[in-house]
Amino acid sequence: CDRILRVNEKIVLALASNSPRRRQLLALGNWAFTVNVADIDETPLAGELPKVYVLRLARAKALAVSHKAGLENIIIGSDTTVVDGDSMLGKPNDARHAESMLKQLRGRTHQVYTAVALYRVWDAKMLTELSVTDVPMRNYSDEEIAAYINTGDPMDKAGAYAIQHPDFDPVESMQGCYAGVMGLPMCHVLRALQKFGISSAADVPSACQSLLNYRCQVSSAILRGEA
Repeated sequence: CDRILRVNEKIVLALASNSPRRRQLLALGNWAFTVNVADIDETPLAGELPKVYVLRLARAKALAVSHKAGLENIIIGSDTTVVDGDSMLGKPNDARHAESMLKQLRGRTHQVYTAVALYRVWDAKMLTELSVTDVPMRNYSDEEIAAYINTGDPMDKAGAYAIQHPDFDPVESMQGCYAGVMGLPMCHVLRALQKFGISSAADVPSACQSLLNYRCQVSSAILRGEA
């Protein structure tokens, strides 16, 4: 118990991602954190379900940088995939692939799966969280798709889109976790950190909604463990 208290007093989070969106979201908690980029093979296994896939990769990312971490670190790994029916849509290979994905998704509702894995280095304890959000896309035009692809923004995004892009603005409306679609569901992160005895001086749900200009309808349920 004494060891736990001493470690928690100087705890530093380590984000195993180079995503600027994840860094921006994690900063909402006012925790001290470093960034250690995980480089892993993200190829899905044969027949792998979306839930299993994102949880496997989130764990793998956290473990991949553990050799760089100190005993005081809690490493956060995260992975996101877009699911349309039986298809998992990762990052596009090129502009034509991005166009195909965006045409496939428009005017329909798909799901975004984001898993988070938190690995406490000193005792090798791993906690995982999963966010699944329905995302209804608007019926954007071919011209809008072309203009968006020309920005280059789709190329590093699962499903070839960023929900927060101000000009393309691809989503019709939604009620789930906006931050989860961006790649880091902050209420799930907060819930997992609380299980490690770590709280935040910031009001994370309010800060998240303010940043994203979004009224979240699921944050309270997530923090109560009901979603």
